[in-house]
Amino acid sequence: MTSRKVSRRTVLKGVGSVVIGLPMLEEMVAPTSAHAASTTEAPIRAFNVFFGLGIPAPLQSEGFDGVLEPLKPLSEKLLIMRNVDQVRCDQSGINAHFDGASGAFTATPPNGEAKAGGASIDQLVRATHYQQGLPKGMVPSLVAGTFFRRSRVSRYVHSYNEDGTVAATIQEKPRDLFERVFGTISISDDTKDVARMRLKRSVLDSVVDQYKFYSSQNSPLSAASRTRVKDHLDRIREYEQRAYELEAISQDAPPLPPRSEVAHGGKADPGGEGIDMTLDALTKEWRLLADLYALSIQCDRARFGAITFLAAGERLRMTGDYTYDGEHRYTFNDANQLNASGSAGCSHEWWHKFDEKKKNEQLRAHAHMKMREIAYFLQRLDDEDSMDANGKSILENSMITISTESGDGRHNNVKRELSGVFHAITGANGRFKTGEIMDVGAEGIDVYNSMLDAMGTQKHLGPVKRERLAVDKIRA
Repeated sequence: MTSRKVSRRTVLKGVGSVVIGLPMLEEMVAPTSAHAASTTEAPIRAFNVFFGLGIPAPLQSEGFDGVLEPLKPLSEKLLIMRNVDQVRCDQSGINAHFDGASGAFTATPPNGEAKAGGASIDQLVRATHYQQGLPKGMVPSLVAGTFFRRSRVSRYVHSYNEDGTVAATIQEKPRDLFERVFGTISISDDTKDVARMRLKRSVLDSVVDQYKFYSSQNSPLSAASRTRVKDHLDRIREYEQRAYELEAISQDAPPLPPRSEVAHGGKADPGGEGIDMTLDALTKEWRLLADLYALSIQCDRARFGAITFLAAGERLRMTGDYTYDGEHRYTFNDANQLNASGSAGCSHEWWHKFDEKKKNEQLRAHAHMKMREIAYFLQRLDDEDSMDANGKSILENSMITISTESGDGRHNNVKRELSGVFHAITGANGRFKTGEIMDVGAEGIDVYNSMLDAMGTQKHLGPVKRERLAVDKIRA
């Protein structure tokens, strides 16, 4: 029997602007004489992953034996780049945290406190490959993050249009991210009634008829694919429950976590003095956001954007036991260890106290934890739910750039602080080398423009008259 073809862009659509993409199914890649070539193409995607405060250059030199250890399981799918200098980002000289964060993925200094100096690399790739816009139903750019230091937008937003404006409003609450991607159910003109009913219904309720069709005997899907669709929708419901704390749909539903205690808005950054934060509360919030962001990509609802784990110059007074790979590594208690309150008692201070002649135990623990959480997100794009039509994972096929704000925590030499800034990239479907740690020895603007060349972009970063220096060593 000849199998029926299912489009890669097939989605389940319901009322109230609900749009839910199907996972990759065997029917989407089954070869036919007319479409065999096109079905194996992976879509062009580009995402920026930012983490706050940076990794001092001397610690980067330790490779996977130091704070980069959590990235080791993904080492074959990453190119770690050392000695990348963001020296052009300090032209305004406001603050190395701010300037360095503004230069992450743009290589240009900020344009005031609410704009970047120009486009970010993900948006230039988007403009080249989707000149007529993304396929219908997609989120144009998805920007999200778990962050608390809020002064100056580029501390936490890392996706920008060509004029330096933010590419999209950042989603910092998991339920807001869920609604941005999958929509909401509109069941009444009474907004209060909608809000009340939203807590009682799932967005999946609006696609039940389509779900029944795809799971029925008349479905164009095989038994295996029908099972995968069910599992896919169950996973969306699980994340929705976690985001909204919906009542359990059935006895088989997963247990719901307690309401998040993480602060948002002005409460998250009271005058720059920092807030108290348990490691458990931080990672629960981040991992739900990371799960939802990854799910958005897996559903092919997002192909461009940025996600942030802690802002530039982040100020948290962290407490809690830190474990990695089942082993207790450290106990955070920043304020007590610094013997200070307010901003002086925040983990931020460990970066300012960095001394390569000392053990830097506290900074190492914080940096290692950041890499554990970055790795968590990346691994979500490399699992069985993240396979593209060409047999590679989303992680392998996408251009995912990972960076931060500084290469040295001391403010006594701002130029040096913006030297040796940590960078890593994925292979972008064979465009970049992976599986090694490379001493690049180049400015960020040249690294980024070389990446853009590899992605076939028509525009580049920086002044038109500036001599472009290709960094071909990063290309496969």
